[in-house]
Amino acid sequence: MDYFKHEGYAKAAEKFAAEANIRSDRGSINERVDIQDALHAGDAEVAISKINELNPQILDDDKPLHFALLRLQLVELIRSCLKNPNDDITPALDFATKHLAPRASTNDDFREDLEKTMALLIFPPDNLAPELKDLLDPRLRTDVADRVNKAILSSQGERPEAMIRALVRLRNWAEVKARKEKKNLPVKIGLALEPELTSYRNGIEDSIMQGNGAIDPMIS
Repeated sequence: MDYFKHEGYAKAAEKFAAEANIRSDRGSINERVDIQDALHAGDAEVAISKINELNPQILDDDKPLHFALLRLQLVELIRSCLKNPNDDITPALDFATKHLAPRASTNDDFREDLEKTMALLIFPPDNLAPELKDLLDPRLRTDVADRVNKAILSSQGERPEAMIRALVRLRNWAEVKARKEKKNLPVKIGLALEPELTSYRNGIEDSIMQGNGAIDPMIS
């Protein structure tokens, strides 16, 4: 139940809760899913609006997260310009000047991030340094979406991630340590999670927050 709730499997969580006779707040899961979907689609503006509707205190209290969302919005504006060379870059410049520059002026990390982002408008798209290419990689959307999900959960008094993820990390650490010590282990040790999770996902058209519909790498 904990995993389904944290990862946005609203219908699976509801089915599990019904079978276990426990309460499931599907509404709060769907709100997070809507925000995640917007971010994975590159629509940071909609995501920010929905976050503020849900709890405006989240972004008021977490300045780095708010800046990351605004920066993602700027990246998407620049991405549009790069796809269409004839597009006017003024909207991107105006957005950066109005929403990011004031924040960057008082924070060195913000300033560095803004400078890197604006460099996308200077260098040719086919000759970008790796750190600039990373800004246009879809993983930036995923990273910001993950931070948002954890922030929302924390604001609701929940753990920022499903407990099973911490257990998986602990299990992986133990396996790495055992292999370094030359313990006799099978070549591959599966997690044995997929059958159980599939039993709840199978036949359920659920909204999945991982990668906007991608299978969670933890169980694939």
